[in-house]
Amino acid sequence: MSDLLNMFSYSFIQRALIVGLLISLCAALLGVILVQKRYSLIGHGLGDVGFASTALAVALGLPVLAVSAPVVVVAACAIMFYSQRVKSSGDVAIGMVATGSLAAGVVITAVSGGFNVDVSDYMFGSILAISDGDVILSLILSAVIIVLFAVCYNRLFLVTCDETFARASGVRVGFYQFVIALLTALTVVLGMRMMGSLLISSLIIFPAVTAGKLVKSFKAVVILSVILSMACFIMGILLSFKINLPTGASIVIVNIVILVAVSVIRWAANLKKH
Repeated sequence: MSDLLNMFSYSFIQRALIVGLLISLCAALLGVILVQKRYSLIGHGLGDVGFASTALAVALGLPVLAVSAPVVVVAACAIMFYSQRVKSSGDVAIGMVATGSLAAGVVITAVSGGFNVDVSDYMFGSILAISDGDVILSLILSAVIIVLFAVCYNRLFLVTCDETFARASGVRVGFYQFVIALLTALTVVLGMRMMGSLLISSLIIFPAVTAGKLVKSFKAVVILSVILSMACFIMGILLSFKINLPTGASIVIVNIVILVAVSVIRWAANLKKH
């Protein structure tokens, strides 16, 4: 217990805890919609875009957030626009953007002199890099997403579960899809600093999938996904501090363990019924 109290006495841990919990909340809320709509890999694709934009910012000596935010937002909107325009699976657009961005990032990094500390931190995450500005931005982003879900819950439910009925009911489906894409992009940009561009998609995918195995209603999945996401973050950061593991990887490992445990329990329960 004394180790844990000592851990939370560090200002960088306090900032990481606040930002991590808020980003986990945002990713979980958005993840429920993205997983249901089969856009679950958009976090990975936008993470690759974030890596390329980070490499570009570092090469040009510009602020990373100022470059990454608009580039990732444009990429998210492009993915959504392409998917709607050609009526293709979201994974097709995500795959093209992800591989193209990853290639661009590697080329930029190679031309600018190879990987350095800044690029590596954004690829794999570093809680030491989290600033007071990240805390403020995370608070604003989480407030916007919570308000969106509170005010537009019924419309988001229709867009997620029955897009055809939503259109027939007069819901502006395209508008809400672009809003979700925009908020996902901002969540990825802010989460990269802690989780890394290669691991940020885990916050979007695992909690929603795990919650979907435990409960069935949309509202229950949303609530449980948030609880699981924030709990896994706390356990991950404690594990990271206790045995000196990378924070992002520790959080992913905890999410995987929880998902596997839930899957095994469900399998055993179904086997017992039969």
